[in-house]
Amino acid sequence: MDLALQLLFTGIGIGAVYALVALGFVLIFRATNVVNFAQGEFSMVAAYLMVVAVEAGLPYWAAFIVALLGMALLGVIFNLGVYYPLRHRTYLPVIIATIGASILLANSVLAIYGPQPQPQPQPQPQPQVLEGWFETPGIQVGPVYLDSQYLLIIGVTICLVIFNFWFFEKTLLGKKLQATSQDKEMASLLGISVSTMIMITFIYSAVLGGLAGILVAPVLFVSIQMGSTIALKAFAATIIGGFGDVAGAIIGGLALGVIETFGAAYISVPYKDGFAFLVLIAFLIFRPQGIFGERVAEKA
Repeated sequence: MDLALQLLFTGIGIGAVYALVALGFVLIFRATNVVNFAQGEFSMVAAYLMVVAVEAGLPYWAAFIVALLGMALLGVIFNLGVYYPLRHRTYLPVIIATIGASILLANSVLAIYGPQPQPQPQPQPQPQVLEGWFETPGIQVGPVYLDSQYLLIIGVTICLVIFNFWFFEKTLLGKKLQATSQDKEMASLLGISVSTMIMITFIYSAVLGGLAGILVAPVLFVSIQMGSTIALKAFAATIIGGFGDVAGAIIGGLALGVIETFGAAYISVPYKDGFAFLVLIAFLIFRPQGIFGERVAEKA
């Protein structure tokens, strides 16, 4: 029982990372009706930006801000360079373009930084904003050891879920973004700048992906492959939860993290990454619309 509780905590922590990246998938899909397969590379690029900024001598909190600002800029560039020129084409050229952009980002980082995996620099205790959080590596609660990094990941995810609900349901900008995702032509007729809303969506999804990469970097090594690994799990999470559903992305990500962790502990560590895709295959066979999705029928 003690081991199960420990595995549950770890699984939720890893699943929260998948949930953040899956949320970026969903936001882009709802705004543009295409899947951004470069979403995982956003996580990888942000983690490398953190490494570079800390190695340059910036304090951890400043490196964190620089990395997120860099991801916001990357979201702008990605929108203008990948999506915008193909916005009037069918979804297939855009998807191919995002795959090409993913390869470009991975190989650009490889050419600049090399193939050697990098350990994520740990925050130093000097900055006051981080001093209280990182003075201990974790907390022992009964039989369960709560690692501080996993606590941070879970806490940030909870805050972002609450923020997303408030932003999309209670603010005018959030309602404009929802209107754009539901019907671009009608939103345009109502005076909403569709291009601006899509730009904001790309920036927000890039920051979400970057935040996920920064949070998981102390747990994993920062490497070129980390982006594709996270993206595949997050993509599976969006399908399991119901593609296009925000709550489904979060629940799917958390569920995959827990399944993966328990599978590695009780079945096989080498096949840990395969459990997520076994679950995905089962959903595609028995419930292709996902947990929160609705079956859509078309009459010929």
